[in-house]
Amino acid sequence: MTGKSFRTLALLALVAILSAALGHALAQSRVPEPPPPQLVTGLPDFSRLVEQVGPAVVSIEATGVGRSLRGLRPQELPEGLPEIFRRFFGPDMPMPGPGGPRMPQDPGATSLGSGFIISGDGYVLTNHHVVDGAERIVVKLSDRREFTAELVGSDQPSDVALLKIDAGDLPVLRTGDSASLRPGEWVVAIGSPFGFDHSVTAGIISAVGRANPYANQQYVPFIQTDVAINRGNSGGPLLDTRGQVVGINSQIFSNSGGYMGVSFAIPIDMVMNVVAQLKDTGQVRRGQIGVSLQAIDRDMVREWDLPDARGALVTRVYPGTPGERAGLRAGDVIRKFNGTVVDSSADLPPLVGALPPGTKVTLSLWRDGKGKDVKLELGALDDLLAGESSDGDSPAPASTAPARGNPLGIHGRDLDAGARSELGLAAGEGVGIASVEGPAARAGLRPGDVILSVGRQPVGTASELDARLAGTGEDDTVMLLVRRGGNTQFIAVTAGTEAG
Repeated sequence: MTGKSFRTLALLALVAILSAALGHALAQSRVPEPPPPQLVTGLPDFSRLVEQVGPAVVSIEATGVGRSLRGLRPQELPEGLPEIFRRFFGPDMPMPGPGGPRMPQDPGATSLGSGFIISGDGYVLTNHHVVDGAERIVVKLSDRREFTAELVGSDQPSDVALLKIDAGDLPVLRTGDSASLRPGEWVVAIGSPFGFDHSVTAGIISAVGRANPYANQQYVPFIQTDVAINRGNSGGPLLDTRGQVVGINSQIFSNSGGYMGVSFAIPIDMVMNVVAQLKDTGQVRRGQIGVSLQAIDRDMVREWDLPDARGALVTRVYPGTPGERAGLRAGDVIRKFNGTVVDSSADLPPLVGALPPGTKVTLSLWRDGKGKDVKLELGALDDLLAGESSDGDSPAPASTAPARGNPLGIHGRDLDAGARSELGLAAGEGVGIASVEGPAARAGLRPGDVILSVGRQPVGTASELDARLAGTGEDDTVMLLVRRGGNTQFIAVTAGTEAG
């Protein structure tokens, strides 16, 4: 090997050694990435909480309530009974709760539930459905004392009942702030499931502001939890980790007759508003706008060029209501109520119902491609309910032969004055459906329905309906405002669609 070659090899070896040393030094100097912070540490111990608040939780026995439906043959059950959603209280499982079917009163029937004390002089809270129709209500304290309770007032829409017992110096539950609750927080329930008094269960908040389509309680923004709730827990407190009551356990969602991981509680903020009115007057008055609402889907966003699917779609404006006086109309989208964003149609009723009649409010609408603010004064919900027509589902009478039809497969016919009067329609409003086929039938329309408008354009005769739909092309989607019984909603019908 020549001297030149030797020097070249030595130089290459030196470079390799230096590179290795430099790489090792860089690796040693690199700061390791710290692990993410621990977001959950340990599991809570609820024993001190239960020890402190448990004495303020009571058991309730109500006699003379509606007869139990358990054990009846299928043909004896009330028509339309929702099998998947049930309220639970008492060992015999009466169903389903406020607004639902109830069997004739049986003086011997007993309902078991829970409750809690909110004042030292004997005021007790529970669910309306626990004591509904009861002839006698007994409150059992944790120290085994029993008192016959007076029903101060009961409110079906919120499922809240206020009782009073003749006692003093009672333990009291403090009320928390249900508006500040967040999904994932720990909560505790104490009650009497199956009659086992002062049973404790725990879980987390699954969601807040939850609408429950299976409960006739559109004014309640429910707290959804995975706390184990069963028959007899109804009316008991839902507590935060400070021992403050944040809700009243009211319902479970089940298709088995027992707990399946989905429970609902009434927020305590709303409950205390109800309590104040029950104490003062024995009843609850809620504000109302005078409209029917519907959720917004992607077809509506596309066809009406809406900014997004947020808001509550107005499908009906009742005559003589604040909504009519303020100029609201079907097709308006309410996106804000007094500055509060309305994400869905379920958000609006609790906001409106929380305010008393006579309150002046501002609605932010989306109409004809642009925003608009409307001011109005809330009316009384009781006045609206008293003036509503029947919510039946029978076909509307009509006076003329069916029209020839249109691209959507709808055969309409004109309504006579009697039919319009029965449906609460004005003269010249609405077209009856005599028969339906094709795209409209697949979209769910049926004979007896009444079409009020095509898009936002009202129709009053069958020929006018056909004219509005005559230009409908293949795969075009048309929004039809449809009245069925007492319900009104927009239905999207796409021409040329085939059954899947």
